[in-house]
Formats: sequence, C-alpha cells, structure tokens
Amino acid sequence: MKNSNTCVYEAVALKKEYEGGHVQALRGVDFRIDEGEFVSIVGSSGCGKTTLLQMLGALDKPSTGSLLYRGQSLLEMNDPSAYRAREIGFIFQSFHLLPTFTALENIQIPMLESDLPASERRGRALTLLRSVGLEHRAQHCPSKLSGGERQRVAIARSLANGPSVLLADEPTGNLDSENARIILDLLVRLHEEQKMTLVLVTHDMIIARKAGRNLRMLDGRIVFDGAPTP
Repeated sequence: MKNSNTCVYEAVALKKEYEGGHVQALRGVDFRIDEGEFVSIVGSSGCGKTTLLQMLGALDKPSTGSLLYRGQSLLEMNDPSAYRAREIGFIFQSFHLLPTFTALENIQIPMLESDLPASERRGRALTLLRSVGLEHRAQHCPSKLSGGERQRVAIARSLANGPSVLLADEPTGNLDSENARIILDLLVRLHEEQKMTLVLVTHDMIIARKAGRNLRMLDGRIVFDGAPTP
C-alpha cells in the first residue's frame, strides 16, 4: 500500500561539475519528493534540470552531495540497472522506439528480462496500448505513426514493468501544440489513476503549471520550490 507521506527522493547539497570544475551543472541542490507527487522541474536550457533528472534515474552521479531513493543511496546501489528496470519509467523527448519493431513489440521490450511468459507480455502490452488510446495501431511500426502516437507508445512502454516513478524529460518537446496537449493530458490522467510519482522536466511554464509543485531552476540552483504560480 502506497503511503502519501513516504519520501521517494531526498537530495542534500547535490553538486555536479564537469571539466575539472570549470562547468558547474548543479551548485548545491536540496529537495525532497514524496510518494505520489507530480513535480515539474522547470527552467531555461542549461539550468541543470536534465542533469538533475538523470541523477534521479541513476543515469549520472553527482560530484558531491547525497541522493536517496526511499532511504537508500543511489550512489551506493550495487545494480543501478535493476533499479531503473524495476522502479523507473523513462519518457524522453525523442521517443527512442526501435524502428523495425511494431508498437506492440516496442512496449514489450522492457518486459523481456522479466519472468513473464510471452502471452502475458503481449496481453499487458495490449492493455497498455488501450490505456493510451492506440490499441488499433498495435501492428504499426514507428514510421507509420505520427509524432504524438509515437510518444503515446513510448509512454505505454515506460509503464511496462509497473514502475513506481515516471521520469519525463521534455516529453512534449518534439510535438505540435495539439499533440503536446494530448500527451500532457495523458500524463496527468495516468498520474491520477495510478497514483505514481511523476517528475517532469520542461522549459514551458504552461506545462509546469499542470504539476502540483514546481522546482524552478536557474544556473544550477533551485530558486523556487512550491505550488505553481498563476
């Protein structure tokens, strides 16, 4: 049973430096994200928001500071890939679908390392396609799908292993305004229905205001942490 007071992420004095300290992507970041929150990390290009999201997904490590996932240090995890596979669903700006696989097959890829039999993988993938309104496109390859449809398949794939947390990096960045609205509405609905923790990176304040909480970044620092402003 998920507890709304459970701390999912806790960061203390996170710093990330490149080129021997000449480039400072993060300059001492502190925050906490609780179970079931919808948090947007917002700011202009180069402010450190994607670097921060990559750390939450254990795709990168801080230079100094601590980052805990449910009380366990992400820096000291023995198998970060297992953490990503079991706990995290990733949604990227550029979809990352395999071009020679159908929508149904793309969604099953994260399940291939599980013990599920093929029939259950297929059934779950069809259920996920239905949840994003694309069951009728199951046998289409990405080249036959629109940008919005590809992102909806990517979202379905991100849910394949029943993740606890969804990490979305500019998920509407490659879409026109209408498809961006559809994808954002879908993410809001999935968050509400599945009660999962959603962390979304965006440069767009209109999108950021859909979240329950904004972390606004500037020059590697969090300069605002609170409810979205009108």
